[in-house]
This record gives sequence, structure tokens and C-alpha cells, in this order.
Amino acid sequence: MDTRYRIDQLKLPYGLADSPDVEKLLLSAAARKLGIPEKEIRGLTIARRSIDARKKPDIYAVFSVDLLVQAQGRRLERLKKAGLRAAPPESYQAPPHGELPLRQRPVIIGSGPAGLFCALLLAREGYCPLILERGETVEERRRRVEAFWEGRAPLHPDSNVQFGEGGAGTFSDGKLNTLVKDPSGRGREVLRCFVEYGAPPDILWQHRPHLGTDLLCGILQNMRRSLCSLGAEFRFSSKVTGLSVKDGRLAGLILNGQEYVPAEAAVLAPGHSARDTFAMLEELGVSMEAKAFAVGMRLEHPQELIQHAQYGSAGGQMPPADYKVTYTASNGRGVYSFCMCPGGYVVDASSEEGRLAVNGMSYHSRSSGNANSAMIVTVTPADFPKKGPLAGIAFQRELEARAYARGRGKIPQQLFGDFCDNRPSAGYGSFPSCARGGTAFANLRGLLPAAAEEALIEGIRGCGRKIMGFDRSDGILSAVESRTSSPVRILRDAQGQSSLPGLYPCGEGAGYAGGITSAAMDGLRTAEQIIRAYAPLSKN
Repeated sequence: MDTRYRIDQLKLPYGLADSPDVEKLLLSAAARKLGIPEKEIRGLTIARRSIDARKKPDIYAVFSVDLLVQAQGRRLERLKKAGLRAAPPESYQAPPHGELPLRQRPVIIGSGPAGLFCALLLAREGYCPLILERGETVEERRRRVEAFWEGRAPLHPDSNVQFGEGGAGTFSDGKLNTLVKDPSGRGREVLRCFVEYGAPPDILWQHRPHLGTDLLCGILQNMRRSLCSLGAEFRFSSKVTGLSVKDGRLAGLILNGQEYVPAEAAVLAPGHSARDTFAMLEELGVSMEAKAFAVGMRLEHPQELIQHAQYGSAGGQMPPADYKVTYTASNGRGVYSFCMCPGGYVVDASSEEGRLAVNGMSYHSRSSGNANSAMIVTVTPADFPKKGPLAGIAFQRELEARAYARGRGKIPQQLFGDFCDNRPSAGYGSFPSCARGGTAFANLRGLLPAAAEEALIEGIRGCGRKIMGFDRSDGILSAVESRTSSPVRILRDAQGQSSLPGLYPCGEGAGYAGGITSAAMDGLRTAEQIIRAYAPLSKN
């Protein structure tokens, strides 16, 4: 009987990566590496593809492939020494259903990736979830956000870059890679679902897959339609403003300050910017703690600089290049790039009046002409002026209020050279900013804590020794990047419940994920906890 195995590090010249004969070429390469005839490999599937440009100008596509091979005993041991290993599970399996009866449908609070994938698994298993979202549908939300960026509409506090269908990741680069270990196959299932709802199939094997805002919007609409066909229900413009507790456990939810919805099992997936929700939980005594996150600024360069740095003279023929840089400053602070957007835009990602935050966003084509990433410094509860579980939120708000004042309500920007010299910028250098939302030049010195600011300058200069031109004086800084991850963790037990039984904290906002894929995986994990405990509604 044939068994599925994986083999890594099969290299082909990059020009052959999209050849119609690529699978035949990989079959030959795999057979050579294993020292067996090609006919003994009964099937081949590409599992992963990345780029190796370390020996420019020679650039290679590097593949991991799954093979169907019949081998056992000593022969199998020999093939393992040649690089063969067990392949991860092909398919994801939901756990067995529990027996406790549900009196009401489970409720999902938030329709970001954690909430949506939690709802999807519950719906497919017959639990008919109700999804509550404080913001609007992705169609309405996109129109509102674009009107805000263009100055045609004010900031809406509940439907903006942070809130609404799809969550904050909708207006991002749409990266789908994650460092989370995945023995259960949740990550693969997330990618498979994205493809089912309209994503390109190549996200299943690209090393750093991404979707972009334009594709994500269509995928979200398809996902909503599918969920509704499975018995789920969406309610938009429905903010949870209170919880009802009876006999020490969750009994219901208060919507928009007036409507009562009974709920014995509610998944709390509010996103990292739901500050009013965190305040409500603190008042109720739900156990939370402040956690470390990172703050900094967006840094823009011409995309062609990154192309040349990564691919040399071949950069013009290669897909938009990204980067990941880290640096440890002399004061001990770690500086690193975050949410890098090749061919992307800096966007006004604010969610509160009088406070300004920025983020990076790309469309699928990544064709803006500029690269940007957040250059950020880790901060811990020891850096926060206040104490308590919401101290990080107070710290964020202070930074965002300063940024709003510096830019007079617009994205404040400064050239890196002027930032180092502590002087305002008079205009752009050799390239303009690709920003969505109004911009204004300002002196950004003193906006961040002194230790973070010193580390940021040293870190960007240090990264200039890794990527030539990274520390160019006309690189464009935009402030402030303050929403890198949740500043709060809502504590949960081994069954996934908070200190208030029946309330299941989930995803990035609850402090258990960082990015679209890891949040979606945590949504699946949380749905599994409910499935193990309760019987589907159809069996009640």
C-alpha cells in the first residue's frame, strides 16, 4: 500500500517554477535525491514553494513535495536518511460531539478571522451559530473606509479599518503565513477554506501566501453566504455592550445598550481594538492581564530598492519582494519589521476620534510602487505609565493622541534623515508616499518613549547594513503604529472558557493569536471546545 511522505529542498531554476512540466521535473529531482526509479513514485503533490536568492544572480525555486511511495523496513529507513519524512495530515477532522444540550444557539461576538472560522466549523457541525458584529458588512464597510480616507466622510467609531466584517485583517496585506505549529491540520484547513471561497489555489503551497484587500472582500461575501446556507445568522451594527450573569455563569448579552439576547455559550472574538469591550469585561470582573506588544512607525521605500536588495539584477522579473529584518539595539530593545507590505499603502487605521493609528495594506497585485513595513520596538507592562489589565490600552491611547495632534488629524510623516536630526521635513525626497488618508509633515521626535525612539533610529540604521539603502535619508516615516497586537489577554482555562463560565475568549483580540491565519486557527480551536461539550442543536 502506498503511503504519503514529504521531501524538502528540491531546487529548480526559478524560470522553471511555473513551467507546465514542473511536476515532471520535481518527480525526477525527488527520485534522484532518494536514489530510486521514478516509476516507484506513484504520485506527487506540491506542498510548499519558496525562493532562494542567496547566490544572486542565480535564483531558485525551492519545493517541498508530497509523494506516494511504497516502502517499509530497512528500505524505508534508507529513504528517511535521504530526506523522506512523514507528511502532515491531509485533512482536518472536527472532534466528536458532546452530550450537553444547548438551549440557545451559540453566539459569536465578532466577525474577524477568529469569529468567522469558529462560526464556520460550528455551522458545518450543525450548531447554527449567531454572529454579532458591531460594524457593517464588508461591502458597506469598504465604501465607508474609502470615503474616510478621501476626506468625504468622518470616522465611524464602529465601522472602520479595525471594526466590521472581516476584522482588521481586511485592510492589510492579507498575509496567510504563520509560525504556529500545526499538528492537527488547522492551518491547512484555513487555507483550504479560503480557496473554497475564492482565493487562488496557489496559497496552498506558496511560502508566504497573501490575498490583499481586494480579494479578501469577495472571499468574505462568499463565506457569509455559505454560513447562512448552513443555518448561521449574521447581525451587523450589533455591538455587545453588556453581559448578563446568572448563578455565576453567562446567561445573555446586551446589544447596543438595550436588546437582550440569551446565550449560554458565547465566543468572544472582538479584535485587538475593542477597547470598550475590554473595559466592560474589567467592570464585570472577568480575569484579564496586560501583555507585551510593540509600537513604532511605518517606513516606506521604493519597491525597486527592495527588489534589487533581494534579487539583484533579476529583480525586475521577479514577484514583489518582501523582507524581514531584526536588530538588537545597544539599550537592549529589540527592533523588528512587522506586517511588511510589498507594493502597498500606508493607511489611516484609526478607530477613535482624536486619536490616530496607522497600518499597512496591499491589494493582491502589490503594485503601488512603494514597499512599507512597521518598524517596531517591543514594550512591556513595565513601560506603561498606568498599572492594571488595561494599562497597555491607556499607553496606546496616549501615543495615538500625540500622533493625531502632530498631524492635526492627518497621518503625520517625516523623512528618516530629518527624524534622526530632530527637524521637521519640508517635503518628500526622491519618491512620494503611497498613503491612503490625508497626510501632513511633522516632527515625530518625542512621540514614542525615549528608549523606543533611540532603539528605532539605531535599528533602522543597523538594518541598512543588511538591506542597502534601508536607512536612506528620504525613507518616509508615518506615525503611529500602535495596534500590532492586543495589549490585553483574557485568561481562559483548559476548556477554553474565561473566568466567567460560558464565555470563550478567542483570537487576536483575546491575546491568543497574531495575524489572519493564527486567529482563524484559534477560532477552529475554540469551536472544537464547544463541540466537545455540547450536542448540535439539530439533536436537541
